[in-house]
Amino acid sequence: MHSIYLAIIEDDLVVQESLVEFFGLQSNIETVLVANSVERFFEMIDDCEKTPSILLLDINLPGISGLEGLPLIKNKLPALDVMMLTTFDETDKIFKALSCGACSYMSKRISLQKILEAVTIVSQGGSYMSPAIARKIANYYAPKKKHLLTDRQMEIVEGIVSGKSYKMIAVDLFVSIDTVRSHIKNIYKTLEINCKAELIRKSFNNEL
Repeated sequence: MHSIYLAIIEDDLVVQESLVEFFGLQSNIETVLVANSVERFFEMIDDCEKTPSILLLDINLPGISGLEGLPLIKNKLPALDVMMLTTFDETDKIFKALSCGACSYMSKRISLQKILEAVTIVSQGGSYMSPAIARKIANYYAPKKKHLLTDRQMEIVEGIVSGKSYKMIAVDLFVSIDTVRSHIKNIYKTLEINCKAELIRKSFNNEL
């Protein structure tokens, strides 16, 4: 099994020490550089005896953030596989990291063993996303469901499903009862149904 030369940029001392201690127990992984900021990484990298092959990079760092530092790091070390390890799981940060050259994106909520598995996968030419991150990416690209009803019609359906009378719905939506009745008539026509029971069934079955 080939050796993995690991670098870590993490400013949380507890997390940093935990990673260093854990990877120190792995026979095929050598942690060759540990820094608490992107700036410190650049100060240390030229004096590093062994060039790291994989970098675990946090986002929320003092000074230059992980996302800001990522393209700078990739510019200096194009062959370095950068794996984001962060508490941030917002879609925009995920895609920005991937577009800037990160090969993996992991939540700090995953176990050290999972991080080890991810590092191993990347060292073999693969990529890794923690399950929650992978789901966010999948949801982003999934076809967006088109509702058959308008937003106002959906509000009226919600009122009906919750057991409200036409009068209560009208009061809640600041419209007349006749307006509510008109909307319900159009809802029935759009859904090709004839009664409240069918409407409630379709609502529960997510068919709206």
